[in-house]
Amino acid sequence: MKRVAVVFLVLWPLAAQTSEEKEVLAAVQKVFDGMAANDAAKILGSMTADARLYGVRTTGEPYSMPAEQWAKFIAAVKSKLVERITKAPQVSIHGAIANVWGEYEFLRDGKFNHCGVDSFNLLKTADGWKVAAVLDTEEMTGCPASQ
Repeated sequence: MKRVAVVFLVLWPLAAQTSEEKEVLAAVQKVFDGMAANDAAKILGSMTADARLYGVRTTGEPYSMPAEQWAKFIAAVKSKLVERITKAPQVSIHGAIANVWGEYEFLRDGKFNHCGVDSFNLLKTADGWKVAAVLDTEEMTGCPASQ
């Protein structure tokens, strides 16, 4: 079905240098906190109302879905899902837009499942930074845990 992930961002706070970068990373962290809690409301509270997810599955097939659909799916998941950023992410900010880009590995019930790249596009709103789009890849080769 759809890719589900819980991300623990051990390296992300270390990458932040400015207060604006810290705010952007904190917005992304809120998505992951909601995922870890299997809480659709927390996930959606950190995103714009029309946020979407885009990606490429391990089969090479691209997908797209509204964040609300994804958040409801995550809230229903019973497996322990962990996604770990494996390298410090890149943070780019220009005015009211930002991007966070990082490599990750994904574990399901403690076992390696896949790796890839996550890219978060954010907008600065009256309520602070919000995730507007998440793009990711799912890869089975070239992953640190699979080698």
